[in-house]
Amino acid sequence: MTSTFLILAEAAHGGEHAEATLLGLGAEGWVYVGITLFFLIAIFKVKAHKQIIASLDAQIAETRRSLDEAKTIRTEAEALLASAKAQQKASAKDAKGIIAHAAHEAEAIIAKAEADTADLVARRAKMAQDKIAAAERSAVEALRAQTAAAAAGAAQSLISATHTAKADKGLVDEAIAGL
Repeated sequence: MTSTFLILAEAAHGGEHAEATLLGLGAEGWVYVGITLFFLIAIFKVKAHKQIIASLDAQIAETRRSLDEAKTIRTEAEALLASAKAQQKASAKDAKGIIAHAAHEAEAIIAKAEADTADLVARRAKMAQDKIAAAERSAVEALRAQTAAAAAGAAQSLISATHTAKADKGLVDEAIAGL
């Protein structure tokens, strides 16, 4: 498009290349002046640089706050993790203690049951021995009684067979004389 404008401008001036100037500046110079004025006005009048710096500072501060908050959260998370690990270790230790205690109690119960069983067997054996001894004494007494009765019966029959009334009188007299 620029080239068409230049061609038209050359045709209007008779082929010579003439450029419009104002105060000694061509179009390109005025563009530079305009841009420079724009930046100067933006910097000094509107104070855009301060706004840009303030905006950047605000973003930096927000980023720092976010980083500090992230560090705080991370520290808290690490503390919670350490606490959870400590609780897990304590729980594992407690569980081992409970298991050991339960095993000890089970062993004690088994030992007591074995002792009680041995005591019960000993008492039952003692009772059986006492019953056997009582039965033996009873049998011995019954046997003695039967023996005594049989001996007395045998002696009576032997005495009655061998002694007569005459022999008895002699024995009685002898016994009286001995008194």
